[in-house]
Amino acid sequence: MRHRLTLLVAATMCLALLAFVVPLALLLRTVAQDRATATAGADAQSLVPLVGTADPEALRTSVEHMAAEARAPLTVFLADGSVLGTRAPRTSAVRLAALAGVSRTVERPDGREIVVAVLGRPDGTAVIRAFVPAAELTRGVARAWLVLAGLGVALLLLGLLVADRLSRALVSPITELSTVSHRLARADLTARARPDGPPELREVAGALNHLADRIQELLREEREQVADLSHRLRAPLTSLRLETESLAGPDAARIGARVDAMERAVTGLISQARHRREPDAYVVCEATSAVRERVAFWTVLAEDTGRAVTLDITADGTADGTLPVGVPADELATAVDALLGNVFAHTPDGTAFSVTLAPRAGGGALLTVADDGPGLSADLVQRGTSLGGSTGLGLDIARRVARSSGGRMDLSTGPDGGARVTLELGPPASPQVLP
Repeated sequence: MRHRLTLLVAATMCLALLAFVVPLALLLRTVAQDRATATAGADAQSLVPLVGTADPEALRTSVEHMAAEARAPLTVFLADGSVLGTRAPRTSAVRLAALAGVSRTVERPDGREIVVAVLGRPDGTAVIRAFVPAAELTRGVARAWLVLAGLGVALLLLGLLVADRLSRALVSPITELSTVSHRLARADLTARARPDGPPELREVAGALNHLADRIQELLREEREQVADLSHRLRAPLTSLRLETESLAGPDAARIGARVDAMERAVTGLISQARHRREPDAYVVCEATSAVRERVAFWTVLAEDTGRAVTLDITADGTADGTLPVGVPADELATAVDALLGNVFAHTPDGTAFSVTLAPRAGGGALLTVADDGPGLSADLVQRGTSLGGSTGLGLDIARRVARSSGGRMDLSTGPDGGARVTLELGPPASPQVLP
């Protein structure tokens, strides 16, 4: 927009300068010609009284003196054929003036000729001739045109400078609005536009700030609703804990541990919903320990349901035997829980499954969860879609965790026909020192 505004102003000023400079240049040339002609005519007219009354000797002396001082050639043609002043041939204009007794100005290829007929002399009509050469007609015109052209260029440059300043003042608020909108798109809800520029842009900036405030308000309301819904789970958890305390034996300890883990998850969910952290471009976690912990948690349930669990973690090819990935540890754990939860929810008891973690080319890790069940449809990746009566959010949660690290999720069928879900987890945005 800035360049277009500058080009528009340049085109407009060029047209205006052409409309102003060209007529003015022609006028200057005409003025120079008229001035030279008027000067020569005045010299010729000053000789009329002298030519009409002076005796030949006095006339010769006076004409020679004036011709020497005149800017243009000055000649007096007498009726007896005498020529006084600057020597010049008797032109047709001179002969016509002597014959008809009229004064006139004649344009010639080499200049402008002014003839004045002087009547009343005893020997007949005398003619005074003043000749203005072409160089004299255009004296000073070229310099005036150069000055005029320089003035036009200076005005054009000044106009372009002013147009650039004005366009910058107009474009700068637009650029700031674009920057603020991109920050809002990256979930930086603290971004606000500074009302600046024309009234229309100030109104747009105010509307964008109002939109950002409204988004923050809606997110706060949503977080509070999620926190309230999560808090409702505390009542059945408390009841379950009381029933667990009435049991005895190893089963009671195992069930109690699971209730404690579920209560910690609910507490973390409430805390995360109410105090959601701002996006961090430098998040990192060590994938091997996080995956081991979650697989160990689900292994207990797998033993109860007769499922064989295979855990394969390959980190020997890395520099320090770890697999850092660009997602928070709690989100990675949530993704693993979602994938393993789908295995338990959508496959019959006794179905074996495996968890594989390996380095990813270019950094990060590949997390694969495969089972020997009936398999899953690719349509189940859509959020809220479920064929097993669940919420349909598990696979979408895993997909969003992978995308947040710059990776993706692939859903395919294993060699034996079971489901195979692979998460490509990207590397951290910058090197981090793991605790």
